[in-house]
Amino acid sequence: MSGGRNPIWKPCTLKFEDKVWYHVGLRFKGNSSLTSTWGSGIWKLPMRLEFDQFEDDYPEIDNQRFYGFKKLSLSSNYGDDSFLREKVAADIFRDAGVPSARTAFYRVYVDHGAGLEYFGLYTMVEIPADPLLENYFQNSDGNLYKPEGTGATFASYDEASFDKETNEDEADWSDVKALFDALHSSRDDAAAWRSGLEKLLNVEGFLRWLAVNTLIQNWDTYGRMSHNYYLYNNSEDGRLNWIPWDNNFSLMSGMGGGGGGDRGAISLSLSEATETWPLIRYLSDDPIYWAKYVSFVKETAEGVFDPERMKAIYKAAHDLIRPYTVGDEGEKEGYTFLKNTEDFDTALEYLNTHVDSRRNDALQFLMTNP
Repeated sequence: MSGGRNPIWKPCTLKFEDKVWYHVGLRFKGNSSLTSTWGSGIWKLPMRLEFDQFEDDYPEIDNQRFYGFKKLSLSSNYGDDSFLREKVAADIFRDAGVPSARTAFYRVYVDHGAGLEYFGLYTMVEIPADPLLENYFQNSDGNLYKPEGTGATFASYDEASFDKETNEDEADWSDVKALFDALHSSRDDAAAWRSGLEKLLNVEGFLRWLAVNTLIQNWDTYGRMSHNYYLYNNSEDGRLNWIPWDNNFSLMSGMGGGGGGDRGAISLSLSEATETWPLIRYLSDDPIYWAKYVSFVKETAEGVFDPERMKAIYKAAHDLIRPYTVGDEGEKEGYTFLKNTEDFDTALEYLNTHVDSRRNDALQFLMTNP
């Protein structure tokens, strides 16, 4: 196993239904989800697949794809006894009009020398690349970044914090630097400041993400943590677009379900977002952008995150995966994070309680921000 930013790829054979893909790139992925799992002696490790990773060694797999997908992430649902957060949060974002990955549940079997073993129920997640970009932007030739680290806060500029996922050979981060400069330019003339910002960033898209993310709650992303998002420069208009990523700690108030501290979700008022997070602070301090944010909170609370709608979604997904998580066909010791069946059912109850609570929080927020 290899950590850091230079993980080790290995070729594997992948089978799904009656089809086979050869020489598929496989590696481990993740931070705490990987190290904690390995340290606990559990084999249900998060993984990543890249279908043409070894095309130089095996020309016969040139541009190999899995039903159109080049890169896929196998999320182990670490820290989520419901198994639903990664999938459902991505669906909420997409339903709300936020560019987001497509997801699906998969039973994963691995043969690492002793025959096939059930590694558990995973959530397959589309990694932002050609299919996602073409689907939302009708192009995929712009700069795609996966920010992480100090510069990813946008409080200071650090080119090294913006890993390029496309156009890697072109040492050009001018779009990110221009956005940083526009964000930190004088706001004395608010209209001019907004105009400059909107030429470089899809501001409405960011505010929509901010409203949805804050309402459903997700502490492990921008506003608390300087990672778990992508930026894509739409080559059609030259603006950077926000794409959420890694939602396994969404739909909860904080780590372990509790709020507070860096591992607690920020409130709808965004009061916890200091100038350390200028994309939130500066935009929410602007009356026009604040009004737009409030309207998106209202739209989300009354639409895609309506409690009755969400409870039906939760139950359907819970019932779908139940046979493959608990019971005779379920996950086995050494390949599961579940301690017992009750934890799986209790996790569903928490999600139902959470969406009711967030509806009440939204109503109170909207009463004071009509």
